[in-house]
Amino acid sequence: MNEINTDASAASKVSSEQQPWPVSRLAATLKDWIDRLGYLWVEGEISQIRFNPTSMFGALRDLQIENSIEIHAWDVARIPKDLKQGDRVVALIKPAFWGKNGKLTMQVVEIRKVGLGELLERIERLRAQLTAEGLTAESRKQPLPFLPNKIGLITGANSDAEKDVLKNTLLRWPDAQFRVINTLVQGDKAAPEVIAAIKELDNDPDVDVIIIARGGGSFLDLVVFSDEALVRAAAAAKTPIISAIGHENDRPVLDDVADLRASTPTDAAKRVVPDVAEERSNLQRSLGQIFNRVYQYVSTQTDLIVQLRSRPVLANPYQFIEDHAADLNRDRDRSRELLGNYLHLQEVKLSHLRNLVTSLSPQKTLDRGYSVIRDTNGHVLQDAAKVKPGTKLNIRLAKGDFTATAD
Repeated sequence: MNEINTDASAASKVSSEQQPWPVSRLAATLKDWIDRLGYLWVEGEISQIRFNPTSMFGALRDLQIENSIEIHAWDVARIPKDLKQGDRVVALIKPAFWGKNGKLTMQVVEIRKVGLGELLERIERLRAQLTAEGLTAESRKQPLPFLPNKIGLITGANSDAEKDVLKNTLLRWPDAQFRVINTLVQGDKAAPEVIAAIKELDNDPDVDVIIIARGGGSFLDLVVFSDEALVRAAAAAKTPIISAIGHENDRPVLDDVADLRASTPTDAAKRVVPDVAEERSNLQRSLGQIFNRVYQYVSTQTDLIVQLRSRPVLANPYQFIEDHAADLNRDRDRSRELLGNYLHLQEVKLSHLRNLVTSLSPQKTLDRGYSVIRDTNGHVLQDAAKVKPGTKLNIRLAKGDFTATAD
């Protein structure tokens, strides 16, 4: 306590323990500060209200957090007589501080109900602003996983929307897993709860997709899903978000920033997981197509192999060699034939030449009784007149030779 008192004393620059302010000065200073606020427009929900003939007393509660202020009006002429607890209003108030009793009051000058038209206008302005910021662009929307590991579900406790999502999802994929967070889905406290649930599921690494679901209702029942803080929290989430609010005709702003808009909670269940029966059918169809293609390919290749095998070169792999061997044998026989004919021809020619040579041979002449006479020098003597008597002669007969003397 001493440390706190010391800090507080040190923080004060206008008073001290030795020179404290009188209460009147504090009250006057507070009144001066509060009066500077002037008139303020505030928005909230009527949590208490009581009318007197000339005055009104009540309380105005914040739309999102647990804060409230007491309000009163001395002139009820500009206060709607049909105000009731739960009405959403905007009020023109004048904060006032009463120094005599130290009480802060909120004097109401005017109160207006927030009507449907005004809400629609605000929603459309928000929608246009988000579009200008690019938060509704298709390019930033995340694709949904084909088969999420775990599905996050934000919805009302024991609501028809919760039952529809769980039932229809499990019918399509019995092994689907959920992490369900039940929140309020209408009223002033709904938006903070939904925002907290979005952040919690977005930070869960096991959750691959988040469904925000609510059944049908009036426009005011669904207006929480057009809350700016809620919508921006959904846009900032890293996990894909499916908006399944109301029916087909309902269009809260959450639908625009969500990664996927489902027309109903049942539609969300159909979008978040595949149909196991359909996938099995697709698988069987794919397997059938694969089998047919493989069968056709194998059949085509088998026919091709049969055709190839039927070709001579493959029907008898040695045919090429045999053909060449036959050609070689034929060429060899032809060569032998040609060579034999050539040799025979040459043999005949040689025999003819031999006979010719033999017939022209001097020996043949000698065999017919002729002789060759040579002198001692070996010269053949052809003219008897040139032979002198007493000349030694060599006489060659067909068989043998002898010498003689010319007479």
